[in-house]
Order: sequence, then structure tokens, then C-alpha cells
Amino acid sequence: MTVSANEKRRILFVSSNEQWGGSEELWRRTAAVLAGEGHDIAVLKPRIIWNHPAIRALADAPCTITDLRGPRWWPRKLRSLASILWPFMRHVSQMQMRKAVRRRRPCLVVISQGLNHDGWLEAETAQALGMATVIISQKADDIYWPSDSLRTRLRRIYPAARAALFVSQHNLAVTEEQLGRRLTNAQIVPNPFEVAWDAAPSWPGGDRLDLACLARLDVREKGQDILLRLLARPKWRDRPVRVTFYGSGHNAEGLAGMAQLLGLSSVRFAGFTDAPGDVWARHHGLILPSRCEGLPLSLVEAMLAGRVPIVTNVGGNGEVVDDGVNGFLADSASESALDAALERAWAARADWQAIGARAAERIRGYSVADPVGALCATLLTLSGQT
Repeated sequence: MTVSANEKRRILFVSSNEQWGGSEELWRRTAAVLAGEGHDIAVLKPRIIWNHPAIRALADAPCTITDLRGPRWWPRKLRSLASILWPFMRHVSQMQMRKAVRRRRPCLVVISQGLNHDGWLEAETAQALGMATVIISQKADDIYWPSDSLRTRLRRIYPAARAALFVSQHNLAVTEEQLGRRLTNAQIVPNPFEVAWDAAPSWPGGDRLDLACLARLDVREKGQDILLRLLARPKWRDRPVRVTFYGSGHNAEGLAGMAQLLGLSSVRFAGFTDAPGDVWARHHGLILPSRCEGLPLSLVEAMLAGRVPIVTNVGGNGEVVDDGVNGFLADSASESALDAALERAWAARADWQAIGARAAERIRGYSVADPVGALCATLLTLSGQT
């Protein structure tokens, strides 16, 4: 659908995340769809890798793309310096934000955060220029509290936004606790997923339970070290359970080395995959030992495929997984809690296919078939407000 000149919206998407991962998919796909419909879409993101497939897709949409850490023609060393030195980074980011806003005069500025406070500078800058803003928060957790000085700024920024969007009720609740105030402009929005909405892969055969741990290889947040220690326990060494780790990240070598040190023959590292549907065709369930989350895409995708989730009760996991009904919840991100959850799952292994079917039913009642289309509609409505 192509919009008429009168319906055309000028929207600026700003990502505060220097990395590229699941938290970037919602804003990125929404920007591409709106640009494809004929809206005037611009993107600002720090430390852009210009040959990255997602960046190329945005350029083809077409979107105007700008690096928050400085113009594209800057030398690489200068761009790296802007990311290392906070005063310099802050000055450059503000400069790029002001330039983009003054040049384009968008009717809406959408700030996408990997956490719930890392986009404060961009949001504050846009609001100071009189722009209408929408803030998307992909994660909130007790291990990432804002400082008191930053909290003061956030208490002004969030209520001033036209909408504050969160991917789970948990993330909203934690943010309100950290700010010490209710957010009456808050909404819950689902993230997009790579598995088909009506996915129904055949149940894998065999006597061995194959579990996938599909997450960025980041021990601090994803907790893969907890799972490796658990699998090193004698009872799990002796049972026909295999875990395949999918993903890439800065702890890839460390985790592989830890598995080797522990002598784990039941563990494989398969690297990054962009085809989760293929993963769930080969595995009976998902296991995530996360220490913090928003609402993991791999959890949504596993449940859509009718696979059994075994996850820690962090982020929005407990909003979609009912322990013993459509999956298994570990009370905390600890070895003992994960062991108890996996033991309950092992005892119920004869019922896994039925549990997976209930998981598929639950997630389709929680999410929507087209999260990107839903956010497009929300943003177009908000951009038309005065």
C-alpha cells in the first residue's frame, strides 16, 4: 500500500544500541515497512556497519541513514574515539540528533533502547527541540538501575513522550519502580519473530531429548555458564539429553573452553542461525538460563513451533510460561533452580508433545500475528496527534 502525499509521515527512528541483535528487529522492520509504503523515514544509529544486511535493507527500503557517532566520511579512528570518550560521544550524538531533527522536522521521533534508559540522551535532545517522541524499551532489570542523576532526567523524559512502549509487563513494572512513578502513557508491544505464525513442525523422533539454547553468547545476561555447570552434574551426564547452543557473542570462546574443561560430551556449539524454524524442526525444547530478559524472541519462536520451554523466571518469561502446564520455570537464574525445573521437565518427558501444543496455544493468545504491522499502525496514529 502506497500512501498519498497528504497521508505521508516524516518519522525519525533512533537506535541507542551499538550492537545488532534481537532488540533491533522491531524498529528496523517497522522503519522498512513504513518507508516501503511511501513515508519519509530516516534512521540514526551508533557505529553503523554499512555493509550489514539489515543496514543495506534499510537503505533499499529506502531510508536515510546517519551514524550517531559522526558523519560517514569521518576516519575510523575518530569514530572509535567518539564511542570511547563519553564527553566526545555525547557531543557528537547531540550534534547528529540536532542536525537530523532540524533538517527533517519529523512529526515523530522513535527512540529504540536495548535497555530502558540507554537512549536518554537522544530522547532528551529530541524533546528539547520540541519533537514528539515515542520510547521503546527492550529490557529492564534490577541489575541495570539508572544512577540517581540519570533517574532525574528519565522522570522528565518518559512522561513527556507520546507513548512509552515495553515488550513485557515485567519490564514496565521494573521501569516504574526505578523511576518511582506510574507511566500512564505506557503500552505493551510484541516483538517480531522468524517462525511462521502457523508453524507446526513434526515432533522429532528418537529417545534422546534435544534441547536448544538459542541466545546471544553473553554470560552476564544469558547465563549459559549456569547451564554448563548443571550439565556437568553426574545425573545429567548419564541421561540422554543433548544441548545445542545457537548464537554468537563476545563469550563464544570462553563458553566453548568451559565446556571442554568440564568434559561435556552432551554439548554442541552451532554458531549463529538465521533460520530458527529449522532449529525447532530438530529439537524438542528450548532451555534458557537467562539472568535478565525482555521477552526473548527464541522463547516466542519455540512456543509457536510447539516446543517445550524451560526458562528462568526473568523478564516476561513468566507472562507466557505456566510452570508444568505449557513449559517449566526456574524460580531464579541459579544452578539449583534450573536443575529443579529441568528435573520436572525430565519427569514429564512422556507428555512433552502435549505440553508443546499448549505452549503454541498460549503464545498465540499472547502475541499477534503481525507485530510490525501493529506498531506501524500505532506510530501512524501517534504521529497524527497534535
